[in-house]
Amino acid sequence: MALAYIDPIDKLLNDAASGKSLFKNREVLHFTFIPETILHRDEEQKKVTQSLLPLLKKSRPSNLLVYGKPGTGKTLVVKKVLNKIQERVKEQSFPIELVYANSKEETTLYGLLVKFGRQLGLKSQKELPSTGLSISEVFNRIISTIEKNTLNTVFVVDEIDYLAELVSKTGKDVFYSITRANERLKKGSLTLVGISNDLTFKERLDPRVLSSLSEEEIVFTNYTVGQIKEILEERIKTAFIPKTIEQAAINLCSAMAGQEHGDARRAIDLLRVAGEIAEREQADLIQEEHIRKASLKMEEDKETTALNSYPLHEKLLILAVMKANGTTTGEIYQSYKNLCKTVRQKELTQRRITQILSEIEMTGLISGKIIHQGMHGRTKKFSLTLHPETIKKAFKEDLTLEDLL
Repeated sequence: MALAYIDPIDKLLNDAASGKSLFKNREVLHFTFIPETILHRDEEQKKVTQSLLPLLKKSRPSNLLVYGKPGTGKTLVVKKVLNKIQERVKEQSFPIELVYANSKEETTLYGLLVKFGRQLGLKSQKELPSTGLSISEVFNRIISTIEKNTLNTVFVVDEIDYLAELVSKTGKDVFYSITRANERLKKGSLTLVGISNDLTFKERLDPRVLSSLSEEEIVFTNYTVGQIKEILEERIKTAFIPKTIEQAAINLCSAMAGQEHGDARRAIDLLRVAGEIAEREQADLIQEEHIRKASLKMEEDKETTALNSYPLHEKLLILAVMKANGTTTGEIYQSYKNLCKTVRQKELTQRRITQILSEIEMTGLISGKIIHQGMHGRTKKFSLTLHPETIKKAFKEDLTLEDLL
């Protein structure tokens, strides 16, 4: 007897309607989720708490820098400690204001300061316009608010190394202003907590800032594969329906993330994406193959996101490298100029294009190799590190570029 045909769309919709899912609570696998227990980070939690304890004693803590590779629990621990301090002071008349921003999410120094200002109560455009003021005026208004309301403020700057880059691009040293703010404040205080994946970023700072910025430092070490496995097993209890993940899949997920400098966040992301893939395939179990598929998908998504974030001329330059693969700066510039003509764009100067090539090279999307040419000196040849199809796929949504692909 022939089996009755079940429409795949109906099957998915029926499963969703009946509540059939591998997941019990997806939120547990989101990077913003703060678990009740942060495994293998007791020492770090103690150190961050000790550093910020003066807040409870109505005095200003030291500025704090927290270092560690991505996915080592830095942001998680800092947010958890600050949340607990905030709960304790709710009943007190001692106003503490904890504000958070991720430098990587802000493209300008102005935007970052406005984000802090908004969290301190400067909500209206009149109090703090989104554009138009000088950096020093934005900072003055923030300082005035802290003083007026006698706020004991903690600025948490995640991925502070990106702020260091913004500072170096603008020449406005907001670090100096923040670390010297308490000399200006008659009432209230300002403490900086910086979180960084880059242990070398301090080398780019003004020496005057260094002494006051890094009053206290805490380094988060990488997780081991065994620790990542325990972290995953703890999340799985609340994230998934029981018995929907094979042990081999958990082991593979831990091993893959362990290779990435002990990155627990990547392991959790891998597990979530693997669960979504298994669910789409209408599988009853998350297996090793789902973890491998998730890894490939995340790698592709990461590259596509990076490529799409570039402005038009950077995209044209990446296409020029693709079309003139393995060639010199001069040949790439000629290819870039031809592309500009096709899309009716005024080309940038060769000097600027050389700078942009170096900036893109730093991201790893292209690689440069110095070639010695004997009497003719040296030249640099650039080539793509990505497959051309990845670039075409990423740029296909950009209408300006469709004739070039």
